[in-house]
Parts: sequence; C-alpha cells; structure tokens
Amino acid sequence: MSSTTRIVHDPDSKQFYLVEKGARAYLAYMDLGKQTMDIYRTFVPDMLRGQGLAAKLTEHALQFARIRGYTVIPSCSYVERYMEREEQKKARESAR
Repeated sequence: MSSTTRIVHDPDSKQFYLVEKGARAYLAYMDLGKQTMDIYRTFVPDMLRGQGLAAKLTEHALQFARIRGYTVIPSCSYVERYMEREEQKKARESAR
C-alpha cells in the first residue's frame, strides 16, 4: 500500500475501502443497531493480495467500532482470525 493510499468509510454502502493501482479492496459490514456491527466480508483483488490490505481495512474498521463503543460480530472468517490473533497477542503481552 502506498503512503498516499487512504481508507475511506462509505456509510451509505456500509463499507471501508481503498483504491490501489486502479483496483478496489473493501470490507463490508451491517449495522445491526444497538451499537453492534457485523463485519461479513473482506475482499482484496488478486493483483493487490499479499500486501496486508485486508489487515489494514480490518484494523481501521475495528478502530472505528472501538471509538464508537460498538460490539463487533466477525462473520467474515478473515476478520474472526484477525481478532483472535490480536487477542492472543494482548494475552502474551499482559503475561510478561
């Protein structure tokens, strides 16, 4: 991801996205009300894979949710694994 690429939040389509090399990667969610966000899909085009873009989109969406006090339901398997890794990382750091 270039330093000029920025993640955009499109609340109307319920997506966070970025455009790199003319291709669009995105994370889609549903706002279930009661401050609950269901993240159900991440998509990165083949030409952009392996650059950590899904992780950047996921972190951005999770930060958005944290700031607003949302509970996140990770229906997307990538987001679920990402959240599990972050929890494990925090647990290891607190055990030190």
